[in-house]
Amino acid sequence: MGTEHLEERSIDYLLRATTNFIKLPKTKMWLDYDKEADVLYLHFEEKPKSTHSEIRDDGIILDYRDDLLVGLTILEASQR
Repeated sequence: MGTEHLEERSIDYLLRATTNFIKLPKTKMWLDYDKEADVLYLHFEEKPKSTHSEIRDDGIILDYRDDLLVGLTILEASQR
């Protein structure tokens, strides 16, 4: 198994994004990345069950259970 290195640009972006993650509703998060689909899944519960979703113009899908945000789906994640 090889080790992949993030480009410096990607690391800088992740560090800047950290401030926004801190503002999200939960302190524990689960991340899954589908390389083939280039989709990042971010969950605020171990096994979230959403009742509805909203897609934003920027390709981010917000998943809710009633009024509680339980996860995000980020399309074309490697392009951000």
